[in-house]
Amino acid sequence: MSQQINLFNPIFLKQKKVFTALPMAEALGLIVAGALLLTWYAGRNVAELEQNAASGKALLADRERRLVNANAQFAPRQKSPALAAELAQAEAELKALHDVESVLHGGALGNTDGYAEYFRALSRQNVGGLWLTGVTINGAGNDIGVQGRAMQPTLIPNYIARLTGERVMHGKTFASLDIGRPDVQQPAAPAAPAAPTAVAPVAAVAPFVEFSLQSTAQEAAK
Repeated sequence: MSQQINLFNPIFLKQKKVFTALPMAEALGLIVAGALLLTWYAGRNVAELEQNAASGKALLADRERRLVNANAQFAPRQKSPALAAELAQAEAELKALHDVESVLHGGALGNTDGYAEYFRALSRQNVGGLWLTGVTINGAGNDIGVQGRAMQPTLIPNYIARLTGERVMHGKTFASLDIGRPDVQQPAAPAAPAAPTAVAPVAAVAPFVEFSLQSTAQEAAK
């Protein structure tokens, strides 16, 4: 009869040591070194931030000082009654000048440009066989009278059309036109010497016609 005896005992195996004193010390040293490095880096950043904050504070204090000095130098002054009165007077004078200008341009005072442009227009419209004998301009140029003579009556409508085309005549129209052929007194032929009585002159028709134009301001409604 046989009997097996197991002589294996785990306690007799060589135990493997994972953490020994030396690795633990090295790890602890690395941890301490890392903590010191982080502390130094954080301290450096905090020092830089404190320096920047100090610089900003100094800059802010300098700007506040400048603002106080500027407010002291350029303090708002009280309004001067004399200057206010002068300004009001100047504004009143300026308004009066604008009112005068409006009146002048509005034509309430009549013709402020004179009558030279009317005579220039009449001189530019020169028609052969037609000549003027008189021109009348009343007031601001609203009423214009033109008197003249023409060798042919047909020249007068052409002259009127050209005259009304002038810029100064815009807004005006000739309301009346009178055309007539005047009589010319001519002496009769001398009689025989035996007749001592005086001879009366004989009326003859002139070789030209006389015309008279009268203009009025054209109404805006028309």
